[in-house]
This record gives sequence, structure tokens and C-alpha cells, in this order.
Amino acid sequence: MEKKSIRLIKWYQKNLSGNKHFVCRHKPSCSNYALGCYERFSFPKATFLTAKRILTCNPLFKPKYDPVPEKKTKESK
Repeated sequence: MEKKSIRLIKWYQKNLSGNKHFVCRHKPSCSNYALGCYERFSFPKATFLTAKRILTCNPLFKPKYDPVPEKKTKESK
């Protein structure tokens, strides 16, 4: 499912994103953020993070730098 999502996002970036006259409010753009999430996390977590990000892409929220979170790893003692 992650691979299909990645292909869909890349298709969007190539065919639709460049045709719009507005710029994403956040850095990196929402599509780049989603791409990073699907490459780094499982499908459910990436979908949650992407949806949360897209919901903040409106005039009620201030533009901000919001990178993809690092994947948490278990540290052995």
C-alpha cells in the first residue's frame, strides 16, 4: 500500500502540483511531507501524519517549518 501511495504522490507532484497558482503554507510542501512519511513509516501512521498535516494547511494556522518526524528506535541497555 505504501508503494501505491508513493506512486500516487509522485504522479500528483508531476502532473497537478505545478499547475496550481498557490504555494503550500508549510515547509516542506504537503506532498513532500507525505512522500517522506510513506517512505519512513507504515501505511496507517503515514496516513495519520499526512492527514494531520493537510488539516493544518488553512488560514487558521500559521505557516511553519514542519519536517517529517524521525522514526523512533528502541535503544538497548
